[in-house]
Amino acid sequence: MIYVFKTSVKTEDDVKTLKAKLDNISSIRTWDFDLEDCDNILRIDGSNISAEVIIDLLGGGNFECRELE
Repeated sequence: MIYVFKTSVKTEDDVKTLKAKLDNISSIRTWDFDLEDCDNILRIDGSNISAEVIIDLLGGGNFECRELE
C-alpha cells in the first residue's frame, strides 16, 4: 500500500535525521521525500503499517505530518 503525507520536513538534513527511524521499520519497503513539492511530501510503500505509526514517528522528531487522501 502507498501512503502519502504532507510534512514539515524541509531540508536534506531533516531527511537524514529521519532516515534511520524509517529504515528500521521492517514493514516499509521504500520511502522518499519530495522536498520540491510545496507540501514536502513523504511517500511510503509498505504493508502492515498504519498512518498513525508514521505520524507518531515524525511527531517524535518534532515534525508535523498529516496523511493525504
